[in-house]
Amino acid sequence: MSGEQPGGWRVFVDSTRCIGSGICVGAAPRHFALAGGLSRPLEEQIDPADEVLDAAESCPMEAIIVSDVEGSRIAPEP
Repeated sequence: MSGEQPGGWRVFVDSTRCIGSGICVGAAPRHFALAGGLSRPLEEQIDPADEVLDAAESCPMEAIIVSDVEGSRIAPEP
């Protein structure tokens, strides 16, 4: 599966949905930071990481979208 290849995931934070709860930073501090009260990914393309899936699934606003390089959604689960 391409989502498991190095650099095979893309991380996006929808700034119109994000409320800056910081749950993502707590779950995956190597991948997210708060800037101006909103979350942002430290890198848009990453190697697969379970903590990023946890952050996406834990986001109360479902503002974090994780997809593979082809654009297929990985998390949060619909």
